[in-house]
Amino acid sequence: MSEKRLEKLEMLVAEQEKTIEELSAGLAEQWKTVDLLQKKLDRLTERFLELEEQTTPDVPVTKPPHW
Repeated sequence: MSEKRLEKLEMLVAEQEKTIEELSAGLAEQWKTVDLLQKKLDRLTERFLELEEQTTPDVPVTKPPHW
């Protein structure tokens, strides 16, 4: 294998390694964002359900008219 060809392959591998590291870091950041958004969504869902319970009128338990 010629020296130039080997050098070219080494440069290509180094560039690919750098690209993979950058993509991995970007993906890790996206997962942090997704986790944060999921937690916010869960809190908002809980809050919405609590508010919905508070605004829903209680239906009194009564006997039907034919009793």
